[in-house]
Parts: sequence; C-alpha cells; structure tokens
Amino acid sequence: MFRDKRTLLVLFGLPVIQILLFGFALTSEVKNLHIAILDQAKDINSQQLTAKIRASAYFIMEEPPASYEGIEQAFREGTINCALVFPPDFGEELNGEGNSSVLVIADGSDPNTARILENYLAAIAVEYAGQLSPFLNNGYRIIPEMRMLYNEEGNGSLNFIPGVVALILMLVCTALTSVSIVREKESGTMEVLLVSPFRPVWVLIAKTIPYLVLSLLNFILILALSVYVLDVTIRGSLILLFLESMLFIIACLSLGLLVSNVTHSQQAALLISMMAMMIPTLVFTGFMFPLENMPRVFQIIANLLPSRWYYLIMKAVMLKGLGFTYVWKETLILIGMTAILLTVALKNFKTRLE
Repeated sequence: MFRDKRTLLVLFGLPVIQILLFGFALTSEVKNLHIAILDQAKDINSQQLTAKIRASAYFIMEEPPASYEGIEQAFREGTINCALVFPPDFGEELNGEGNSSVLVIADGSDPNTARILENYLAAIAVEYAGQLSPFLNNGYRIIPEMRMLYNEEGNGSLNFIPGVVALILMLVCTALTSVSIVREKESGTMEVLLVSPFRPVWVLIAKTIPYLVLSLLNFILILALSVYVLDVTIRGSLILLFLESMLFIIACLSLGLLVSNVTHSQQAALLISMMAMMIPTLVFTGFMFPLENMPRVFQIIANLLPSRWYYLIMKAVMLKGLGFTYVWKETLILIGMTAILLTVALKNFKTRLE
C-alpha cells in the first residue's frame, strides 16, 4: 500500500481535501453581503440605523443610489445583494407612533440568501429600537417589509435550477467524451485512426460532434422540465440561453477530451471526470454554498471552473431576464477557457501508441 502513491492519495489526501472544503463551505452563515441604502428620510434615526448596518460584519456598504431606478440598475449589474429604503417620514412615524417600516429589496434569484439577510436586517432593527427605548416594555418597533426582486412568489427552486443544469452538463458532457479516446485504445481500433489520412484535430472533432448534439438535446429536456414541472419562468432570451449553453457544453467536452487523452483506461477516465469534477462543481459553483464565506484561495479556485461562470450567466439570463450586455465578461471568460482546454487537449493527443 505504501508503494502505491495513488492509494495513499485516496486514503489520506481525499479526506483532508474534503474536510477543508466542506469545513469552510458548509455553513448557514452568510457574510460580505453588498447592500445599498436609499435614505429618503435623512433624519437622525435613519442615519443611526445606517451606521449600525455599516458597522455590522455581515454587510458591505455600497454607493447609495439616488432613486429606485438606481437600485434596479445595481441589481442588474450584480453589484448589490440587497437594498434598504427608508421612507420620507421614517423618523416622524418612529418618534410619533412608536413604530415605522423600512423596505428591504433582495435578489430573489437566491431566495435562501434573501431570507438570511432579511433576518440580519430585522435583528439589527430590533436592536436599534431597543436602544431607543431601553426601559419600555412596548417600545419602538421597526418593521422590515420584504420584496424579492425577480422572484415575487418566493419560488425556492429558482436558485438551484441554474446550478443543477451546470452540474448535470459538467458531469455528463465530461464523462461522455472522457471515455471516447480511451475506448478506442482499449478496443484496439486506435491503430486504424492513427494510420488514416485524417489529422488528429479531425479525429477529435468527429468524436465531439455526436456528444455535442446529444448534450444540446439533453439541455433542451432539462429546460423543458424546469419550465413545465418546476414552474420556472425563463425571463431572458432563449436564443442567448441556447448559445451560452452550447459554449459551456463545448468547454465541458474539451475537458473530457483532455481527460481521455491523458488516461489509459475507461475506469480511470470515468473516475476523474465524475468523482473529481463533482465535488468542485458542487462546492465552488455558488448555487449550494455562498462563495463569499470561503477563504480567498477557494474563491480563486472557483473562478477557474467553467461551471462557475456558466452559473452566473444562467442566473442573469434565465432568472433576471438580462441581455448580452450584462454577461459579456462571463462569456469572454468562458470562451477563453474553452479555447485553452481545446488547445491543451489537442496538444496531448498522442499520434503514436505507447
């Protein structure tokens, strides 16, 4: 056992990696939430409550918007997770009637995080109201009124659908192509391909095209189930969604080809493509565990995964109804990853059998 490094890696390396990953990721606490405050009251009470939110460890204060349109624009650009709106008569109602309300606007495409930040803001409001009337049993009350942007009905499936689509395509597409070249090696037909007049790039393209068509059909099936079974409304362009998904599928197929070129058995190829990709996709994509909670090094690792950027594109187009102008950066990153993976796969394609 000690002579076999792969056995030692599974025995000691895998538990260490898993405990570190899930130890930092498995938490219900959400930090570093970006918040913008629209203060229409501009009185002493709204300023004091704003100061308490600014001092909280859970929120990062962004530039205050000038209007509701500025809040919506910030949500579309993804610069804030929530917004707090003070009504013009906030201080007058609080000091006169003893209670007042504030509007909390959250990104409903992630309903779990939206509910957590609502609880955070409610706790801060209760603490501030208690400080105003420390000796009164029925003192001041500040009531947060919640509004979920992009998800008024509070559908809990919305956040998971883009992530599950990314997970399924990542695993299925990578696994399909990972065994394509290895299968030829094991069956003995690789010699026929190598002595044929075709260039290696055409062999890889021929191996990829059938899986590309099948993966696109798989994506259409998943999308149909999401709409007609899980009641998910597609707010954005179907054409843009289809093109972005095709780009992501090509990236996954390229990764599968790379795995297929560097392995020598179908079992090893499936193990790498399924097991090695499942945990990073689950942990680092962002649909199950908030990346803001993780250490900086894990956030850098997350940015190296194509599924991370595809998930952001899916949320923006599918759930928020945004166009290409809001996802062009993620698209360029996905194009660059696809080009790198395809180039490395071609470089590692061996034209001679070992």
